[in-house]
Amino acid sequence: MNTPTVPCNRSWSVSEDSLRRYVNYASESCVQELLSASTSSFDAHSNRLASGWKVLSTDGGVEISKQRSGSLHVFRSRWLLRSVTPRQFMTVANAIDAAKQWDSDLVEAKYIKDLGDNLNIIRLRFGDSSKPLFKNREFIVYERRETMDDGTLVVAVASLPKEIAAGLHPKGSNSIRGLLLQSGWVVEKLEDDSCLVTYVVQLDPAGWLPKCFVNRLNTKLVMIIDNLKKLAQACPINGSI
Repeated sequence: MNTPTVPCNRSWSVSEDSLRRYVNYASESCVQELLSASTSSFDAHSNRLASGWKVLSTDGGVEISKQRSGSLHVFRSRWLLRSVTPRQFMTVANAIDAAKQWDSDLVEAKYIKDLGDNLNIIRLRFGDSSKPLFKNREFIVYERRETMDDGTLVVAVASLPKEIAAGLHPKGSNSIRGLLLQSGWVVEKLEDDSCLVTYVVQLDPAGWLPKCFVNRLNTKLVMIIDNLKKLAQACPINGSI
Protein backbone atom coordinates (compact mmCIF):
# COMPACT_ATOMS: atom_id res chain seq x y z
CA MET A 1 0.00 0.00 0.00
CA ASN A 2 1.39 3.37 -1.04
CA THR A 3 1.97 5.98 1.65
CA PRO A 4 2.35 9.74 1.27
CA THR A 5 5.84 10.90 0.35
CA VAL A 6 7.45 12.93 3.14
CA PRO A 7 8.84 16.19 1.73
CA CYS A 8 12.58 16.57 1.91
CA ASN A 9 13.51 19.71 3.84
CA ARG A 10 17.25 19.04 4.04
CA SER A 11 19.83 20.22 1.55
CA TRP A 12 23.48 19.37 1.11
CA SER A 13 26.05 21.79 -0.20
CA VAL A 14 28.71 19.83 -2.07
CA SER A 15 31.75 21.01 -3.97
CA GLU A 16 31.72 20.84 -7.75
CA ASP A 17 34.49 18.25 -7.64
CA SER A 18 32.49 16.04 -5.25
CA LEU A 19 29.38 16.46 -7.37
CA ARG A 20 31.31 15.50 -10.49
CA ARG A 21 32.69 12.38 -8.82
CA TYR A 22 29.22 11.34 -7.63
CA VAL A 23 27.59 11.91 -11.03
CA ASN A 24 30.41 10.13 -12.83
CA TYR A 25 30.03 7.08 -10.56
CA ALA A 26 26.21 7.00 -10.59
CA SER A 27 25.92 7.58 -14.32
CA GLU A 28 28.36 4.77 -15.14
CA SER A 29 25.96 2.34 -13.49
CA CYS A 30 23.08 3.88 -15.43
CA VAL A 31 24.99 3.51 -18.73
CA GLN A 32 25.57 -0.19 -18.06
CA GLU A 33 21.90 -0.72 -17.15
CA LEU A 34 20.82 0.94 -20.39
CA LEU A 35 23.21 -1.13 -22.48
CA SER A 36 21.92 -4.30 -20.80
CA ALA A 37 18.32 -3.28 -21.51
CA SER A 38 19.09 -2.77 -25.19
CA THR A 39 20.43 -6.29 -25.81
CA SER A 40 17.62 -8.66 -24.78
CA SER A 41 16.60 -11.57 -26.99
CA PHE A 42 12.93 -12.58 -27.44
CA ASP A 43 11.23 -15.86 -26.45
CA ALA A 44 8.18 -16.21 -28.73
CA HIS A 45 6.67 -19.03 -26.63
CA SER A 46 6.31 -16.94 -23.47
CA ASN A 47 5.99 -13.51 -25.10
CA ARG A 48 8.88 -12.52 -22.86
CA LEU A 49 12.39 -11.34 -23.49
CA ALA A 50 15.24 -13.41 -22.12
CA SER A 51 16.11 -10.89 -19.40
CA GLY A 52 12.59 -10.70 -17.95
CA TRP A 53 11.08 -7.97 -20.12
CA LYS A 54 7.45 -8.65 -21.04
CA VAL A 55 6.34 -7.40 -24.45
CA LEU A 56 3.21 -5.24 -24.27
CA SER A 57 2.86 -4.35 -27.94
CA THR A 58 4.67 -4.22 -31.26
CA ASP A 59 2.43 -1.77 -33.10
CA GLY A 60 3.82 0.32 -35.94
CA GLY A 61 7.24 -1.29 -35.76
CA VAL A 62 7.69 -0.15 -32.16
CA GLU A 63 8.20 -2.74 -29.43
CA ILE A 64 7.02 -1.63 -26.00
CA SER A 65 7.87 -3.85 -23.03
CA LYS A 66 8.07 -3.64 -19.26
CA GLN A 67 9.95 -5.20 -16.38
CA ARG A 68 9.27 -5.10 -12.64
CA SER A 69 11.66 -3.07 -10.51
CA GLY A 70 10.60 -3.14 -6.89
CA SER A 71 7.07 -1.79 -6.61
CA LEU A 72 7.17 -0.03 -9.99
CA HIS A 73 7.60 -1.06 -13.59
CA VAL A 74 10.39 -0.02 -15.91
CA PHE A 75 9.11 0.67 -19.41
CA ARG A 76 11.18 0.26 -22.54
CA SER A 77 10.59 1.07 -26.16
CA ARG A 78 12.69 -0.10 -29.11
CA TRP A 79 12.27 0.87 -32.72
CA LEU A 80 14.16 0.95 -35.99
CA LEU A 81 14.54 4.31 -37.67
CA ARG A 82 15.29 3.80 -41.35
CA SER A 83 17.25 6.48 -43.18
CA VAL A 84 17.78 8.33 -39.90
CA THR A 85 21.34 8.54 -38.62
CA PRO A 86 22.29 8.52 -34.93
CA ARG A 87 23.29 12.17 -35.36
CA GLN A 88 19.83 13.10 -36.63
CA PHE A 89 18.09 11.33 -33.79
CA MET A 90 20.33 12.62 -31.01
CA THR A 91 20.12 16.17 -32.36
CA VAL A 92 16.37 16.01 -31.77
CA ALA A 93 16.46 14.05 -28.49
CA ASN A 94 19.16 16.28 -26.96
CA ALA A 95 17.75 19.62 -28.15
CA ILE A 96 16.67 20.69 -24.69
CA ASP A 97 15.21 23.98 -25.91
CA ALA A 98 12.95 22.02 -28.29
CA ALA A 99 11.94 19.28 -25.84
CA LYS A 100 8.39 20.65 -25.62
CA GLN A 101 7.90 19.59 -29.24
CA TRP A 102 8.04 15.93 -28.23
CA ASP A 103 6.68 16.19 -24.69
CA SER A 104 3.68 18.50 -24.57
CA ASP A 105 3.51 18.37 -20.74
CA LEU A 106 6.94 19.94 -20.32
CA VAL A 107 6.93 23.70 -19.71
CA GLU A 108 10.63 24.28 -18.96
CA ALA A 109 13.89 22.45 -19.47
CA LYS A 110 17.23 24.09 -18.79
CA TYR A 111 20.83 23.27 -17.95
CA ILE A 112 21.75 24.47 -14.47
CA LYS A 113 25.35 23.16 -14.25
CA ASP A 114 27.97 21.94 -16.71
CA LEU A 115 30.34 19.46 -15.02
CA GLY A 116 32.46 18.84 -18.12
CA ASP A 117 33.26 15.48 -19.71
CA ASN A 118 29.71 15.27 -21.16
CA LEU A 119 28.15 15.55 -17.68
CA ASN A 120 25.38 18.08 -17.02
CA ILE A 121 22.74 18.88 -14.42
CA ILE A 122 19.30 19.73 -15.84
CA ARG A 123 16.02 21.00 -14.39
CA LEU A 124 12.77 19.73 -15.93
CA ARG A 125 9.52 21.44 -14.91
CA PHE A 126 5.87 20.64 -15.58
CA GLY A 127 3.35 23.37 -14.77
CA ASP A 128 -0.26 24.06 -13.84
CA SER A 129 -1.66 23.18 -17.25
CA SER A 130 0.10 19.82 -17.46
CA LYS A 131 -1.88 16.61 -17.24
CA PRO A 132 -2.79 15.52 -13.68
CA LEU A 133 0.14 13.15 -13.20
CA PHE A 134 2.61 15.85 -14.30
CA LYS A 135 1.00 18.91 -12.76
CA ASN A 136 3.48 21.09 -10.83
CA ARG A 137 6.24 18.48 -10.80
CA GLU A 138 9.92 19.20 -11.32
CA PHE A 139 13.03 17.05 -11.61
CA ILE A 140 16.72 17.82 -11.02
CA VAL A 141 18.61 15.23 -13.06
CA TYR A 142 22.09 14.45 -14.27
CA GLU A 143 22.74 13.74 -17.94
CA ARG A 144 25.71 11.75 -19.21
CA ARG A 145 26.49 11.25 -22.89
CA GLU A 146 28.76 8.37 -23.80
CA THR A 147 30.02 7.02 -27.13
CA MET A 148 31.00 3.35 -26.91
CA ASP A 149 33.85 1.77 -28.88
CA ASP A 150 31.46 0.38 -31.50
CA GLY A 151 29.86 3.78 -32.08
CA THR A 152 26.76 3.14 -29.96
CA LEU A 153 25.52 6.32 -28.32
CA VAL A 154 24.20 6.28 -24.75
CA VAL A 155 22.50 9.12 -22.89
CA ALA A 156 21.98 8.28 -19.20
CA VAL A 157 19.59 10.38 -17.10
CA ALA A 158 18.48 10.09 -13.46
CA SER A 159 17.54 12.32 -10.55
CA LEU A 160 20.13 13.51 -8.09
CA PRO A 161 19.55 12.60 -4.43
CA LYS A 162 16.97 15.02 -3.08
CA GLU A 163 19.34 16.60 -0.56
CA ILE A 164 21.93 17.35 -3.26
CA ALA A 165 19.24 18.59 -5.66
CA ALA A 166 17.89 20.93 -2.97
CA GLY A 167 21.36 22.38 -2.45
CA LEU A 168 21.80 23.00 -6.18
CA HIS A 169 18.36 24.42 -6.94
CA PRO A 170 15.66 25.18 -4.34
CA LYS A 171 12.32 23.60 -5.06
CA GLY A 172 9.66 25.92 -6.44
CA SER A 173 7.03 26.92 -3.87
CA ASN A 174 4.21 25.31 -5.87
CA SER A 175 6.17 22.32 -7.19
CA ILE A 176 6.50 18.70 -6.14
CA ARG A 177 9.97 17.31 -6.75
CA GLY A 178 9.69 13.99 -8.55
CA LEU A 179 12.21 11.18 -8.82
CA LEU A 180 13.46 9.92 -12.18
CA LEU A 181 15.18 6.57 -11.77
CA GLN A 182 17.77 5.19 -14.18
CA SER A 183 16.52 6.15 -17.64
CA GLY A 184 17.82 7.20 -21.02
CA TRP A 185 18.62 6.36 -24.63
CA VAL A 186 20.75 3.82 -26.47
CA VAL A 187 21.21 4.55 -30.18
CA GLU A 188 22.93 1.86 -32.26
CA LYS A 189 24.30 2.69 -35.70
CA LEU A 190 23.19 0.37 -38.48
CA GLU A 191 23.99 0.11 -42.17
CA ASP A 192 22.40 2.44 -44.77
CA ASP A 193 22.36 5.41 -42.38
CA SER A 194 19.72 3.90 -40.09
CA CYS A 195 19.69 3.35 -36.34
CA LEU A 196 18.08 1.18 -33.66
CA VAL A 197 16.82 3.24 -30.71
CA THR A 198 16.09 1.95 -27.22
CA TYR A 199 14.37 4.24 -24.72
CA VAL A 200 14.13 3.18 -21.07
CA VAL A 201 12.25 5.10 -18.39
CA GLN A 202 11.21 4.57 -14.78
CA LEU A 203 9.66 7.41 -12.88
CA ASP A 204 8.34 8.07 -9.40
CA PRO A 205 6.51 11.42 -9.70
CA ALA A 206 6.27 11.83 -5.89
CA GLY A 207 3.12 12.74 -4.05
CA TRP A 208 0.44 10.29 -2.93
CA LEU A 209 -0.53 8.59 -6.18
CA PRO A 210 -1.92 5.06 -6.63
CA LYS A 211 0.59 2.69 -8.23
CA CYS A 212 -1.64 2.26 -11.29
CA PHE A 213 -1.39 6.00 -11.99
CA VAL A 214 2.38 5.97 -11.59
CA ASN A 215 2.65 3.09 -14.05
CA ARG A 216 0.31 4.90 -16.45
CA LEU A 217 2.67 7.86 -16.28
CA ASN A 218 5.58 5.62 -17.24
CA THR A 219 3.59 4.35 -20.22
CA LYS A 220 2.86 7.89 -21.36
CA LEU A 221 6.53 8.83 -21.26
CA VAL A 222 7.40 5.91 -23.50
CA MET A 223 4.71 6.91 -25.99
CA ILE A 224 6.44 10.21 -26.76
CA ILE A 225 8.65 8.24 -29.14
CA ASP A 226 6.13 8.81 -31.91
CA ASN A 227 6.80 12.55 -31.74
CA LEU A 228 10.55 11.98 -31.60
CA LYS A 229 10.39 9.69 -34.62
CA LYS A 230 8.62 12.32 -36.70
CA LEU A 231 11.01 15.06 -35.61
CA ALA A 232 14.07 12.91 -36.31
CA GLN A 233 12.86 12.01 -39.78
CA ALA A 234 12.37 15.69 -40.52
CA CYS A 235 15.80 16.67 -39.17
CA PRO A 236 17.97 18.04 -42.02
CA ILE A 237 21.30 16.87 -40.57
CA ASN A 238 23.01 14.21 -42.65
CA GLY A 239 25.91 11.90 -42.02
CA SER A 240 26.79 9.60 -39.19
CA ILE A 241 28.08 10.50 -35.78
